[in-house]
Amino acid sequence: MRSAIILVGGEASRAGGMEKYFFRLGGKTFIERLIDTVQGTVDEILLVTKSEEQCERFSHFSPVVCVPDIRKGMGPIGGIHAGALHARGDLVFVAACDMPCINREIIEFLFSHIGDHDAIIPRWDHDRLEPLHAVYRREVLLRYLATHTSLSLRDMVRNLHARYVSVEDLRKMDPALLTFTNINRIEDLEGVPDTEEHPDQK
Repeated sequence: MRSAIILVGGEASRAGGMEKYFFRLGGKTFIERLIDTVQGTVDEILLVTKSEEQCERFSHFSPVVCVPDIRKGMGPIGGIHAGALHARGDLVFVAACDMPCINREIIEFLFSHIGDHDAIIPRWDHDRLEPLHAVYRREVLLRYLATHTSLSLRDMVRNLHARYVSVEDLRKMDPALLTFTNINRIEDLEGVPDTEEHPDQK
């Protein structure tokens, strides 16, 4: 079974207080685009928020499960922990809510090529990784998160037996690598194409 964990619990400080998951691109909110994209590759979708109150913002979304952080104030590590505890899949795709152009074919590639590794993570070079656009084994995540002391995603990844995939190897599925587009401010949307007009970019 496969799960997707979408982290939506940030404070939106870099977005001027606006909630990035409700930014719009191509007539849909970021969260709608993400749900539409991952639906075809996973058996369940979990949205992880910072609070139960924030979960209410997503009560009309289907078919998703919304869960709040259990360990508060820990950033993405806390969100991954809450998502992994609730997920039912052996493998989980983890994504951030500010990546509206995620490519379905690349998600499928990551699931299909994890092999016997703990995780499969795209990387630009030795130092630049995409841990919030990656697939992990749920049980391995839970073992690490049960005893970790660091809030760093890099430290988490270094403690896993991970496979790294060069982003260059993903260009055949996404030539412009739009899948890694990260939007921190509404102004960052300028020049971002609507990938729904290009089915090969979904």
